[in-house]
Amino acid sequence: MLKIVKSSLFALTASLALTGTANANVEEALANICTIVSADDKGELRKKMRAVQSDYRLKLRDYYSGISCNGQSLIRTALQNNAVEVGTLLVKKMPSRELGEPEQDGKTLQAWINENGLQDHAIAKELMDRL
Repeated sequence: MLKIVKSSLFALTASLALTGTANANVEEALANICTIVSADDKGELRKKMRAVQSDYRLKLRDYYSGISCNGQSLIRTALQNNAVEVGTLLVKKMPSRELGEPEQDGKTLQAWINENGLQDHAIAKELMDRL
């Protein structure tokens, strides 16, 4: 009985340690994603997304809300930097129901776009088509 308890505790401790390591590795893998979005490097973003999906089984919707580029989401960063190709890709890859949800500041993407006068931007148009 004592062996079973010890084995269970060891397995639990080992899995928790691996989870912490995996989270740190995901953060490292996504470290330069803001730079990629700002530079409008669609090919590099696709590579990054594929690598994270194959290595950690995470899709964009799983880590999108956890990434902040100077206090802004990835799509907002793309809009601010006129990164049309990357922004359009991000809008297409995100589930439409999540595109309509409020972000960290409590504003939806649509409200933020209207507030900043970006309604005519190509990314904004793609977003409105998805909503």
